[in-house]
Amino acid sequence: MHVLVLGGTTEARELAGALHPVPGLRVTSSLAGRVAAPRLPVGEVRIGGFGGADGMARWIRDNAVDAVIDATHPFAETISFNAAGAAATAHVPLLALRRPGWVAGPGDDWREAGSLAQAARAVAGAGRVFLTTGRTGLAAFASVDDAFFLVRSVDAPEPPFPPHMEVLLDRGPFTLEGERDVLARHRIDVLVTKDSGAAATAPKLAAAREAGLPVIVVRRPPVPAGVPAVPTAAAAAAWVQSLAPGAVSG
Repeated sequence: MHVLVLGGTTEARELAGALHPVPGLRVTSSLAGRVAAPRLPVGEVRIGGFGGADGMARWIRDNAVDAVIDATHPFAETISFNAAGAAATAHVPLLALRRPGWVAGPGDDWREAGSLAQAARAVAGAGRVFLTTGRTGLAAFASVDDAFFLVRSVDAPEPPFPPHMEVLLDRGPFTLEGERDVLARHRIDVLVTKDSGAAATAPKLAAAREAGLPVIVVRRPPVPAGVPAVPTAAAAAAWVQSLAPGAVSG
């Protein structure tokens, strides 16, 4: 049985690690290749795009894939819709591994934004902004010239980006002590983040709460309808192992 894991997340690496030792199971993890030095899962790895839903469907057929798991980032909207289309075309089962989103607690001052563009409008004139939405979305903030941005990303961003900006190259997991230091050292007034739901990056929310800072939280994009989903790698691994040979194509 051959399983294609669309990955790049912590959960995808956990899933590959759980499935790799299962007898009779072949696992291929696919990464988009947007990070220069990605953390690789165990087992087979392919890097790069498929060429849309049709290209993914061809790859599934050409490589005798029996099942697909979409374990991509919650904001990887395009690949999730491509996976749904490809799985339907290739007639293979598809499961989404979607980590739960963050939930505000007592003392949090969260303001929801429906998009990066809306978040950019919300922080205009806001002083010093800690921007943790990734390097690929900086164009949305490029026209904000009355605020300073501390941009944290794994790789250096490319223009367009805000005119008043400092880049902090770093990769999670982050600690509460470290996030407190970043907020204090850079005199941050507001935090902007996507609702990624990742535990590795959640300490910034606790640090902002302690400092009494507002947090602009960008809502997740829509997901394909009708795709079954689980919240953990363990649940996804159980789904794979529950597939009887007669229940999959190949």
